[in-house]
Amino acid sequence: MNDTYLYLIIALLPLTAGILITQTNPYHALVIRGVLGAVAAMVDAVLGAADVALTEALMGTMLSITLYAVAVRSSLVLRLGVMENQAIAKNQDGDFQQLINEFRNVFNKYYLRLELVPYSNRETLQRALIEKEIHATCALIKETEQTHKKYQTTIRVQRIYNIMESALSTEKTSLNYINVLDSEEKYL
Repeated sequence: MNDTYLYLIIALLPLTAGILITQTNPYHALVIRGVLGAVAAMVDAVLGAADVALTEALMGTMLSITLYAVAVRSSLVLRLGVMENQAIAKNQDGDFQQLINEFRNVFNKYYLRLELVPYSNRETLQRALIEKEIHATCALIKETEQTHKKYQTTIRVQRIYNIMESALSTEKTSLNYINVLDSEEKYL
């Protein structure tokens, strides 16, 4: 009867691991990874391996979660290059702001953060895309007589292009995929 609590604690290990591998949100997975490390440390402590429990608590839980958090935070950013006059909050027109909001809604489903990177002219914007400083560009191409603005979004990552093509429902932008390797040859 005294070992019942031990069996319950040990049963938490595969249960937590199962929950961990089913997570789609990386931030939830980080939290559950921390719980898994804490449960493993508790099992080791209960079984009398205090040194292993301390190592698991420090290295397996605290350090690894910190490193994973930094990696996840930096890898889930989509950098969108825009012209400086578009990026300044005071000068943003309603069409551009709606387009950016639609982009954010699409990327939020995939846990991506949208970061706007302003450039002074089109040449530096295109060069940044080719040199892989940014993942995509969004620039004004024409303005119709009804004051509707048309933007062109050029994307260098095939997966992001596929996501945008299937999920974006706006007529405000035209999507283009550019193969960076082909584009580099034009500039050389």
